[in-house]
Amino acid sequence: MKYQIYFDEANKIDQPDKVYSYYGAYGGSEQVMKDIVSSVRGIFDRLGTKSELHFREYNHDKHVEKYFKVLHHIINEEINLNLLVVNNMEAKSIAQQLDLTIMELRSLFYIKIPERLFYGITRELTDQLNIEIRIDHNDEYDALGLHHKIKEQMNAHSVYRNKRYKITSVESELSHESIPLQIIDTFMGIVVFLMEQSYMGQSDAVRIKSDLIYRFLSQGNNVERFQSQIKLYTWNGKENLSELSIGNYMSRFMIHQTQYDVVEMNRLQAIRLRNPKLTSKDYGTLMEYPNSRFRTMMGYLDELEGRGRNTFLLQ
Repeated sequence: MKYQIYFDEANKIDQPDKVYSYYGAYGGSEQVMKDIVSSVRGIFDRLGTKSELHFREYNHDKHVEKYFKVLHHIINEEINLNLLVVNNMEAKSIAQQLDLTIMELRSLFYIKIPERLFYGITRELTDQLNIEIRIDHNDEYDALGLHHKIKEQMNAHSVYRNKRYKITSVESELSHESIPLQIIDTFMGIVVFLMEQSYMGQSDAVRIKSDLIYRFLSQGNNVERFQSQIKLYTWNGKENLSELSIGNYMSRFMIHQTQYDVVEMNRLQAIRLRNPKLTSKDYGTLMEYPNSRFRTMMGYLDELEGRGRNTFLLQ
């Protein structure tokens, strides 16, 4: 049996404006991954889109149907996603104590962090497995010989712990050619957005991302699936990792977004009562929404008319 793991990161330890850096590993059986890729490509084909999924670049809700349908499909598949949060200040402090440069520290982290994430995903595997690891292409990884080191150390760990898996390959892939890498990028982006409370911002881009996340989490039992499928850990300079409750971050977001939406829907309803015969485009203009938020407003209209926020996304 084959199993596949994909690795990606967000932020860097040495980025001056970043308090945390994030690392993620996403795994599933080869068949599950094949089915996911086939399903996502099917969604892309039906919607006539070829652009890659990239959460940071999600700044226009004309793409909401694509992102929503992919996220909703993936979270209901049998996958595992482990995320590790590193306190950059703590990491830099340890580097200073050991007289390490930031680049030397990053070199060490790029070996150890993927290992810890992969161990977390493979820990519960009991069948004899051949594991393929795929990493987003990065010249730093190549310079560090990361692929060989991970394969060597993971196989050593399997033998030492009497695990029944073998790492058969560790290779780089280009994210625009890899749907699994795009998936982990998007889920990591959402988690970072929630943890850093980016939804408190006032920009249109923030509002558009918040609308997508709210739609996704409020659909079916996606909140429960999100909590069960995604494990969140933090490293604060200690040997053992601490598990964080992702539910706390989701709850804060859902409360904030619900309050914001109620205010906006009340505002829209007041406009409709004064102007009952206007077009949707006219309502958007009176709400002072740019075209990039048109579908957000349409979701509000659907709710006000009792159809549900995601009605047009589920057709």
